[in-house]
Formats: sequence, structure tokens, C-alpha cells
Amino acid sequence: MIASLSLILLCQLIGEVAVRALGVPVPGPVIGLMLLLALLFARDRFAAFARGPLANDGVESASRGMLANLSLLFVPAGVGVVQKLNLLEAHGVAILVVLAISVVITLLATVATFVAASRLLARREERR
Repeated sequence: MIASLSLILLCQLIGEVAVRALGVPVPGPVIGLMLLLALLFARDRFAAFARGPLANDGVESASRGMLANLSLLFVPAGVGVVQKLNLLEAHGVAILVVLAISVVITLLATVATFVAASRLLARREERR
């Protein structure tokens, strides 16, 4: 379990170092997650990678344990919000408007993507 958690954190560290070294405008944990995904794909494809923390669903069980306690990570964010209540009081209406508009834009983009994908799939089915 400790080795699996160490591998997850190592992938995140490598992602952070790569982002800072290359100046890529992507969060380091995203790069680390892609690296971990590549390692998991390599483990499933090549037997040589199925050792150590990658063997016997070690990373998967460590991930499940982290997800089970994910709510603990929201405590610092909640404390930060409480510390900035004066900003919420001053700009609360603007924040609510921006949140509402972003939710509507996200829903519209999701619907447009779904409609486009379903039309493409329907065209492929008609060709067969």
C-alpha cells in the first residue's frame, strides 16, 4: 500500500517537475496522472511492468483508499472560504452570476457535444 501511494505521488512529482521545466500551461498533477495511466497500460501489455506497486492491483486499491477519504481534502478549502467571507460579502452577487453563466455554458457545450457525437454515430450506422 505504501509503495503504491509512493508511486502515485512520484508520478505527480514528475508531472510537476516536467511542467515547471518545460513551461507547459497544464497542471502538473494532470501530467502525472497521464504518466500513471501510461504505466498502467504498460503493465497490462507487458509482463515486465507488473512488478512492485503495479502488481496485484496495488495502485487500484491505494486509489480506492484515497477516494474513500477524499472529503477530508475539502476541509482546507472550506476553511479558506470562511476566512474570505468579507470578499464573498463584497462580490457575492458577481460570483453567483459568473457561476450561473458558466453552468449554462457548460450545459450547452455538453448538449452540443452529445448531439454532434450522436449524429456522427448515426451516419456511421447508416453507411453500414
